[in-house]
Amino acid sequence: MLHRRTLISASAIAAATIALPRVFAQQAKLEKTKVSIAVGGKAAFYYLPLTISEQLGYFKAEGLDVEISDFAGGARALQAVVGGSADVCSGAYEHTINLQAKNQFFQAFVLQGRAPQIAVGVSTKNMPGYTGIQDLKGKKIGVSAPGSSTNMVANLMLSRGGLKANDVSFIGVGVAAGALTALRSGQIDAISNTDPVMTMLEQKGDVKIITDTRTLKGTQQVFGGTMPAACLYASSEFIQKNPNTCQALANAIVHGLKWLQTAGPGDIIKTVPETYLLGDRALYLASFDKVREAIATDGMVPTDGPKTALAAIASFDTSVKADKIDLTKTYTNDFARRAKDRFKA
Repeated sequence: MLHRRTLISASAIAAATIALPRVFAQQAKLEKTKVSIAVGGKAAFYYLPLTISEQLGYFKAEGLDVEISDFAGGARALQAVVGGSADVCSGAYEHTINLQAKNQFFQAFVLQGRAPQIAVGVSTKNMPGYTGIQDLKGKKIGVSAPGSSTNMVANLMLSRGGLKANDVSFIGVGVAAGALTALRSGQIDAISNTDPVMTMLEQKGDVKIITDTRTLKGTQQVFGGTMPAACLYASSEFIQKNPNTCQALANAIVHGLKWLQTAGPGDIIKTVPETYLLGDRALYLASFDKVREAIATDGMVPTDGPKTALAAIASFDTSVKADKIDLTKTYTNDFARRAKDRFKA
């Protein structure tokens, strides 16, 4: 009898020991429960996974109280994180490269987009006779905010067409109604922006698209490879000090990505705030169809993506020396891998 009881006790202890890592993995104490996230243009599809995770309560489910501050563009959101007024940035992966070139170390820890979802179009009203990139010399190009990823794609396009960034004027127009107004009123001659703005301008005949990274194929043509886009990134110091909090953030985003894999257009409409539709539900849905494949599926940064991003930036930005950048310090897939396993994304 005693022998049997001992066996049962031993079995119980063994079972508990096996179960422990799982319990701890899911209920590890968060170093920070209140987290501030800066984002540049939350209404854009570029950041749809962030909005979905917020609206469906996935951050709360991980024990997080997340405050999201929306800025006019990624460069402004970046400033908030570098300046210390936000903990984490929901922004473009390539900012981690630009920051390292200035000796500031930031890391992407969960991917939201696997293509930049940015298109460049020229105004059919201001530039009806457009024939090529050279025609943009001296013109005004609208971007979400100077220094943002929309600016980066425009710079890349200009450099390939033989122009420099200072051959044009970049004007910050945001990623919502203000961008539509700036183009339609003739304040700018061309625009580099995300959806739904670009699809709305394109379908109404306001722009002629000249560069497009809203699809995986288009991204391959423009960048010559896989290009990681929207992600959550933070300073390496923040990630080292708050690993459980970063894991919880990654879990929430990957949970949102998993939901997006099977969500229909109607589900999206019901989930995002009404203002995101920019007054045209049908065009919003048409935009979603266009960018759907550009949304990440499992939160993992593709291993070949960082090289593509570095090559693109170094091709037009002389302050970024490719041989001086350590790409392994610009991202980690540790958190996304655990979230992917947990949610079977």
